Amino acid sequence: MEKTRPSFIRQRANSFGYAVKGIAAAFRSEVNLRWHVLSAGLVVALGLYVRLTTVEWALVCAAIGLVWMAELFNTAIEVVVNLVSPDRHPLAGKAKDIAAGAVLIASLTAAAVGLLVFWPYLLQLVEITSKHSF
Repeated sequence: MEKTRPSFIRQRANSFGYAVKGIAAAFRSEVNLRWHVLSAGLVVALGLYVRLTTVEWALVCAAIGLVWMAELFNTAIEVVVNLVSPDRHPLAGKAKDIAAGAVLIASLTAAAVGLLVFWPYLLQLVEITSKHSF
């Protein structure tokens, strides 16, 4: 009997499911990813509070996505390196360090975007607060 291939839509649904499964696995195992998610939640809450513009939201969302992507790639690289090199090896360590460096660059970029987007709002909040202090 001939095995039937799943439909195009079923294949896409399966791919989506595998991706969600991977994100969930990384979230469960990686403390840094949980910190990034918490930080993103705080940034989104602040963005809602100060009523970011559409362009500002686009920048903030891109920065958050960049950090999450970097963290997921870093996690995937660590898992593969651990699989192929369970013992310590200089090249394995180098691969992990480079991947961690990518996360650092993404995080610093996101922090710069956050400062550029939120700085005017924070100055405005400080100004309003100082006018109403006794």
